[in-house]
Amino acid sequence: QVQLVESGGGSVQPGGSLRLSCAASGDIVSINGMGWYRQAPGKQRELVADINSDGRVNYANSVRGRFTFSSDNAKNTVYLQMNSPKPEDTAVYYCYANIRRSTGYTSTYWGQGTQVTVSS
Repeated sequence: QVQLVESGGGSVQPGGSLRLSCAASGDIVSINGMGWYRQAPGKQRELVADINSDGRVNYANSVRGRFTFSSDNAKNTVYLQMNSPKPEDTAVYYCYANIRRSTGYTSTYWGQGTQVTVSS
């Protein structure tokens, strides 16, 4: 069993800040990629930021310079610091992780999602 638990969502005013966290737990041998997607009403899910197996961090152009991705490998946890959010950042934010279990298989797991609403 593997679980991804997100926290930190909520309402924030434009120009404010918010920090999301996602912790993976359970049968984890290794994590090969972990990060954040988001989905706004009526839109497709899109990548926000993630880290790949080489340790390279990727950002969507729309958030680069405003959001900062970080990770704590010892805790199997990733964070998304959202600075100067805009109303168009309003969405449900989902954490994902590519996890290799003791079975030897690697699968993609998703968190339950956390709502972020940017509004004045």
